[in-house]
Amino acid sequence: MTDSIQDLLPPGIKSIVSKLSPEIAARLEEIRIREGRPLEIVYGGRHAFPDAGGRPAAIPADAYHPGHEECIRLLDLLTKHSLYSYEEELRRGYITIAGGHRIGLAGRAILEGGRVKLLRDVTSFNIRIARQVKGCGAKVLPLLLDREAKAVHHTLVLSPPQQGKTTLIRDLVRLISEGTRELPGGRKVGVVDERSEIAACVRGVPTFDLGPRTDVLDGCPKAEGMMMMIRSMSPEVLVVDEIGTVQDAEAVWEAMNAGIRVIATAHGRDLAESSGRPALKRLLQEGIFTRLVQLSREGERFETLVRELAGQRLKQARAPDGREARSC
Repeated sequence: MTDSIQDLLPPGIKSIVSKLSPEIAARLEEIRIREGRPLEIVYGGRHAFPDAGGRPAAIPADAYHPGHEECIRLLDLLTKHSLYSYEEELRRGYITIAGGHRIGLAGRAILEGGRVKLLRDVTSFNIRIARQVKGCGAKVLPLLLDREAKAVHHTLVLSPPQQGKTTLIRDLVRLISEGTRELPGGRKVGVVDERSEIAACVRGVPTFDLGPRTDVLDGCPKAEGMMMMIRSMSPEVLVVDEIGTVQDAEAVWEAMNAGIRVIATAHGRDLAESSGRPALKRLLQEGIFTRLVQLSREGERFETLVRELAGQRLKQARAPDGREARSC
């Protein structure tokens, strides 16, 4: 557990988290706090409801139940005692803190003109713990290389939430920036980090290692940020997380047409599901992405599946050791 998370927890919850067994603490992925309901933790693909001593309770009713004052204090700490200055984050439903940890929020929505203006009476918090896993992209990157052009292929990384998309592309950024045996010298990488999760910038400086040739545009909407990055930093590879709007897709299209290689992630279980979404439909139909990486997870077992996209024709890729990189 990092200090950046410990420091924002109310005393009662902080005490419980500090008492978790070392085995659970080392694999902690989420802390879910719901007013008047059992405290929940997610670790290693499993979940539990800890009691006041940090031990998993046999039934949820025996777990620790955070109260109203604790939720108020937590929101106050998250917003640094100024709800007004975090109005945009409250409207979007999440706050990213130092270290790249993202706190999802739920409560009563305030509407203006039929759209969400902000959240009030926040009663649910999901603290998602970010970690850098160096080397997790080492076996994937060789499958993404365009060896004739000495570049990376346009790549889409696809999976449902909590399957490791951001962790994987964070390591791919580092490897591409540093360079590898297959990609000597590295490449200039531009990261548009709208949610501050890839780089975990503090005052614009990344706290995760993204390599020596990486520039980060932090907290900027993806569609606008991609165009800004192209004009200002001339990246050879542009990386964005979670493209989800038609505007995002149009910016990806423009970047590709400018000769920049793009690595992007999106939510989705498979190619068929994603192809039906307006934001990805054109990009996939036009065969813009030439590599597809799909991530899946069962408990603590992660699987990475890589496919070559050649128009509508798909070919399986093979891992460097000769084993098949199973298709999705």
